[in-house]
Amino acid sequence: MATVGKEHHYDVRVRWTGNTGSGTTSYRGYERSHDIEAPGKPLLEGSADASFHGDESRWNPEELLLAALSQCQMLSYLAVAAAAGVNVLEYTDAATATMVTNPGGSGQFTEATLRPVVTVADADTVGTAETLHAKAGELCFIARSVNFPVRHEPVVRAAG
Repeated sequence: MATVGKEHHYDVRVRWTGNTGSGTTSYRGYERSHDIEAPGKPLLEGSADASFHGDESRWNPEELLLAALSQCQMLSYLAVAAAAGVNVLEYTDAATATMVTNPGGSGQFTEATLRPVVTVADADTVGTAETLHAKAGELCFIARSVNFPVRHEPVVRAAG
């Protein structure tokens, strides 16, 4: 577990690659393409959501936020499961989120729903495994940092 009160710092570099030759002289005249980099990690190709003139083949910030919520919940869950003696064999999530835009051009997420499906080795631990989702949600750093509800609709099943 992390040391209480210890600060953790993260560094990424985002570089816009969408200048088509005339910069931002017009709203539709540039691409939203960009690269996301961190030392020692594979490059992520980003863009805006397609509805905001982005490239749908690239990751957008909204997808990355939802992915971060899902990853954080999963990693928190695996940690609390291991500590509780629950042997998790599989974990998948089909997460969704809703964002609304406002008349002035701003917007915000209004909710996210995580739908993890967890397979445990022992049928006797299914009940415990179900209760651990709430504990993982309390521990998830990303969910604790957003200002919208993150709901959980977990399914836990035993292998076999």
